[in-house]
Amino acid sequence: MTGFVTFVSAGPGDPDLLTVRAVKALQAADAILFDDLSSGPILALARPGADLVGVGKRAGRASPKQDHVSRLLVDYALTGAKVVRLKSGDSGIFGRLEEELTALHAAGIGCEIVPGVTSASAAAAAAGIPLTRRGHAQRVQFITAADTSGNLPPGLNLPALADPGATTVVFMGKRTFPALAAALIAHGLSPDTPALLAEAVSTPDQRLHRSTVSALAETLAQDRSPLPGLIIYGALADGVAD
Repeated sequence: MTGFVTFVSAGPGDPDLLTVRAVKALQAADAILFDDLSSGPILALARPGADLVGVGKRAGRASPKQDHVSRLLVDYALTGAKVVRLKSGDSGIFGRLEEELTALHAAGIGCEIVPGVTSASAAAAAAGIPLTRRGHAQRVQFITAADTSGNLPPGLNLPALADPGATTVVFMGKRTFPALAAALIAHGLSPDTPALLAEAVSTPDQRLHRSTVSALAETLAQDRSPLPGLIIYGALADGVAD
């Protein structure tokens, strides 16, 4: 008897931002394997008696290896359980989704993906800004600024990332942003380009800090809070034009 796995995108953390389909999956699950950033009040939606298993990864902390997480998914499903894999933000954006899908497909286990609100959209909404503007910001690009070792990934397309006509969202970049900013400025991005640091979006700990690329890089080089955050830079990051 084989169970089924539903990948549920938890959004940025506020249960009110879950989709109806996500809530139904959580309430029906026999087991929920959750990331650190998708825990908290969202887990209150689980039915009584469901197994709740933390498998989150956080920079600088001991965390389960990816193959162990994938193995847990397979093992739970092989018992016939309805399994939810709860991922923060939208599970398809820097969420290691592909590795887990591959493991399930190899084991012959059925699965589905429930999309969700990405933290990029939630951060922009919290700041009261759009991610695009006709004629000025006609392209949005998402990047991760940390590779598996936590360092700035090699091979970034710096000319594209220095494009003043794009809105760029940097995930997992608080520690490496000073190095990224230096590379962007060297490739022509103005150091005065508006930048927004959004931390703990949609939670009671939410913080929004508007700055510029160079000033934010200097701030993050000297002091970083432990809150999860992302960075948006480009013409729109300083607010809506009057």
